Amino acid sequence: MLKEVVATRYVTPLREGGSLPGIVEADDLGTYVMKFTGAGQGRKTLVAEVVCGLLGRRLGLRVPELVAIQLDPVIGLGEPDQEVQELLKASGGLNLGMDYLPGSIGFDPLAYEVGSAEAGRVVWFDALINNVDRSWRNPNMLVWHGDPWLIDHGATMIWHHNWPGAEASAAKPYDASDHVLAPFAPDVAAAAEELAPLVTEELLTEVTAEVPDEWLVDEPGFATTDELRRAYVRPLLARAATVHERITLGERTERPASAAPGWLTGHARPWPHTAGTKGATGTKEDGAGE
Repeated sequence: MLKEVVATRYVTPLREGGSLPGIVEADDLGTYVMKFTGAGQGRKTLVAEVVCGLLGRRLGLRVPELVAIQLDPVIGLGEPDQEVQELLKASGGLNLGMDYLPGSIGFDPLAYEVGSAEAGRVVWFDALINNVDRSWRNPNMLVWHGDPWLIDHGATMIWHHNWPGAEASAAKPYDASDHVLAPFAPDVAAAAEELAPLVTEELLTEVTAEVPDEWLVDEPGFATTDELRRAYVRPLLARAATVHERITLGERTERPASAAPGWLTGHARPWPHTAGTKGATGTKEDGAGE
């Protein structure tokens, strides 16, 4: 199961996301971005975050460390925002935490360059999990110590919202035309050759085993949480083998000019940035969340 910590202080809400995540400190001295079980998107968003976030990490992609956070709603009593207080009251118990990356900034494709191989791995991964939320409109990527990090996987695996149609949904193609990394000539074929063999039934079983039981119970059509975990494994395993053949990179829709300052857009350089950067595993030893 996920490492479990206890929230000791609610620091501040993050109003960029629709689910109103918040920054919290925990008893392991770490700082996390907490996503709440009481948010409007529901617990399936947290399940998707765990399955896809851990899968990405196991495939060697930069995804911040994930933990389960026990929350006592009393820690939010001093929060003046009524909306935040109500969210905390509705989220007592186990919630999800993502390692906070201090000093990170949002990724802008007009301010940074990404190599074809790196872009291919990310696009292939997003096709595997059917991520509809990494477009130029909403990249869901951060730049930390010069490297790209992938965040926010709650809008993935759309098939788990309709299990009877999961097999047909998972067999559909993936349109990457508006993917934030589409302009960087993603080498999807090379990514598939590298990553697809790693997506085994054993790996997916290990990843789904990390999801807390309480986020899986009482799912219609499933007698046990283990049965539901196996349902998560099947479409990902089938999709990994051939999804690269169903990725389309067509004409992009119009996008606005970069909102990044000139000092960024004038100094774009390709990844990976190796000189003078810290490690990028998302663990406390590398400085993430400190």
